Amino acid sequence: MVPLPHLIALSAILFAIGALGVLTRRNIIVLLMSVELMLNAVNLAFITFSRYSGDMEGQGFVFIIMTVAAAEVAVGLAIIVSLFRRRESVNSDDYTILKW
Repeated sequence: MVPLPHLIALSAILFAIGALGVLTRRNIIVLLMSVELMLNAVNLAFITFSRYSGDMEGQGFVFIIMTVAAAEVAVGLAIIVSLFRRRESVNSDDYTILKW
């Protein structure tokens, strides 16, 4: 059994890598992958706390997060395909059309 601090540290590292990807990258596909990495880091933390506390609520939250993440990917990729057809680029700096 892996100790709790190791799993939480792994979750924090994965979340930090995802946040760094969101803040530094301009490719929209990489941005979506970074958001997914952050969501999976949160899922790992929920599963870890759920396992160590003996409660099943964390695992229920994981299923909800996975459902939202799947919907986010589907909608996000549809938007990316639509924008790519219009501008032929996946660089987020090229899309000032999304501003208010």
